[in-house]
Amino acid sequence: MTKAKDQEELKRLLNGLTRLFVAGCGTCATLTHTGGVEEVESMRLWLMENGKIVTSTTVIPVACDQLSHEILEEHEKALKSADAILVMSCAYGVQTLATQTGKMVIPALDTVFVGKETAQGEFQEACEQCGDCILGDTGGICPVTACHKGLVNGPCGGTNHGKCEIDPDKDCAWTGIYLRLSELGKLDRMRRYQEPKNYNVEPKPGKIRLTSG
Repeated sequence: MTKAKDQEELKRLLNGLTRLFVAGCGTCATLTHTGGVEEVESMRLWLMENGKIVTSTTVIPVACDQLSHEILEEHEKALKSADAILVMSCAYGVQTLATQTGKMVIPALDTVFVGKETAQGEFQEACEQCGDCILGDTGGICPVTACHKGLVNGPCGGTNHGKCEIDPDKDCAWTGIYLRLSELGKLDRMRRYQEPKNYNVEPKPGKIRLTSG
């Protein structure tokens, strides 16, 4: 999930860069209305109003895909004449385009979380990518992201009629876990004490190497 950077911060990042190629993303950034066709066009106009030259624009189907270079090849001339690429995608897309083009890349967006659409135009964090998953004991509901307090043992004493004490409009994550496990006949899983989250299970930066056999 992404959000647009503050315009003043974007101006700072673009300082000294005159000719820009603007690339959006046809998947996540389009879904969140931060880097789709309309947003890329709005960015083009804003850049021109601020004295920039836009060599061209495109919305790459999947900006983080290693095959996105095939789309960029169609804009080779415009890319070569640009001082930098302004990327309207998640940070992964920014890094992918940086390695594929060898050009200076400027992120137009901030990546805030990995989430899912829960209602039209509404997105909720689904995974913190903590590396210490307990979904097998919580009926597939993540308390780390679904609970305002991130409690791995719950509910707390503030839950009220299935609602959260911090946000009365929000369902209590642990009430949801209880109901889910009850329906599955697995309430014994809820009685298991979860150790404090270990946020150092994988040294940073994360790296996984698969071995054959």
